[in-house]
Amino acid sequence: MSVLNGLQPERVFYYFEEITKIPHGSGDMDKIALFCVDFAKKHNLKYYHDKENNVVIYKDGTKHLKNAEPIILQGHLDMVCQKTEDCSIDFTKDALDIFIDGDFIKAKNTTLGADNGIAVASVLAILESDCYIHPPIEAVFTTDEETGMVGANNLDTSVLKSKRMINIDSEEDDTMTVSCAGGADFLATFNFQRELAEGVEIELILKGLKGGHSGIEIDKGRVNANILAGRVLNHLKTTDFNLISINGGDKTNAITNLCKINLCVKNSEQFIKDATEYLEIIKAEISARESDFCYELNTLESGSFEAINKESQNAIIYALTCMPNGVLDMSAEITGLVETSLNLGILATSENNTELKTSLRSNKMSALSALEDRLKTFFSILPCECTTFDKYPSWEFNSNSTLQGLFKEIYEKETGEKLKVEAIHAGLECGVFASKIKDFDCISIGPNMFDVHTVKERLSIKSTERTFKILLKVLENCK
Repeated sequence: MSVLNGLQPERVFYYFEEITKIPHGSGDMDKIALFCVDFAKKHNLKYYHDKENNVVIYKDGTKHLKNAEPIILQGHLDMVCQKTEDCSIDFTKDALDIFIDGDFIKAKNTTLGADNGIAVASVLAILESDCYIHPPIEAVFTTDEETGMVGANNLDTSVLKSKRMINIDSEEDDTMTVSCAGGADFLATFNFQRELAEGVEIELILKGLKGGHSGIEIDKGRVNANILAGRVLNHLKTTDFNLISINGGDKTNAITNLCKINLCVKNSEQFIKDATEYLEIIKAEISARESDFCYELNTLESGSFEAINKESQNAIIYALTCMPNGVLDMSAEITGLVETSLNLGILATSENNTELKTSLRSNKMSALSALEDRLKTFFSILPCECTTFDKYPSWEFNSNSTLQGLFKEIYEKETGEKLKVEAIHAGLECGVFASKIKDFDCISIGPNMFDVHTVKERLSIKSTERTFKILLKVLENCK
């Protein structure tokens, strides 16, 4: 039985529900790409499918727009896979457990993947129908957007004729996005030898933090669990402990909401007392913005443990305590826009190393390069190896855009409301396409979504309908 049956627009929600049944987390694109290819074959549409699992589907223009300039409709196939600790869903094989709550579609105990499944669903609904008026369409579905825009970066844009694009990866239906940040991932790896430590194993868990998108929500003052862990360990370093492991987060583009630390301590009672006192101080300090923050201090077993050697332990704690994190600069040109930021999204300990993986963002590429240099300089005094990867370009405002004017005109005519025009402090694939296609004209739109990249993610039904209707009107008027 379909959960979304009866919702309007019917075929948009039909395809969205189908997408929630298909594993499509970042790095796991085979099934969703094949779904798109099979769709093209079923509807006798030409398609292109590359080794990165990008899929492009072509459809001729209709009626008087048959010979018009083609337009790209674009979204990404992957979703951020997050779930609650007690959730048993396996993202590599299980369907999401979606449900309707008032005006919202949600997923039980997981992310919903409306970012960016609703884009794919909307475009498929247009490609399927013979009832809509539109110019020739190049539907571009890219992969691994959430992990560095890998698909877009590797797409051969020579398979595209259009120089104009509507990206459907924004999250507010009253807003048209016209510029975005560039970014990169920065990795610092601390290689170490382990040494035996005698004592009691203590597990410290920092949890209940809000988390969220490391670009869009970086200015909301949300506490990063990895950075908080550094603060706690630095405060407690006068106590006699050995660090066994520290792990927090699994996505660089998500503000880490949980961190687990395993320690070997000599005096467990004194350590727990000192830790509890300090954690209660922190809890009171951040209660106004992180009301659900809590912690666990679990006493495990006594014995000998393979701990990180002291030199590496101290270096890791120093890095977590002193490295920059969060908002660095606000734009002087656009009021309220974060210009440059970074987020320590992943902290992972294996047998022989601890990795710190940070997402860097800036709406100015020169500032992004400067931030990269700053981190390299900071980590150069520590016993670690550094590398930068998955760099992607910013998308700068186009004052000559015709799409901007067309969308604004139709939006305000159809809704009777004033359209907001904004730049965002997050990466969009628009920047990649703009860097590859000369004289590129692009806008980004989308229905209302909230708390994306978290288990509270939700999609507005009414907003999806409104956004889809406006998109169809825009296509009708794309000459």
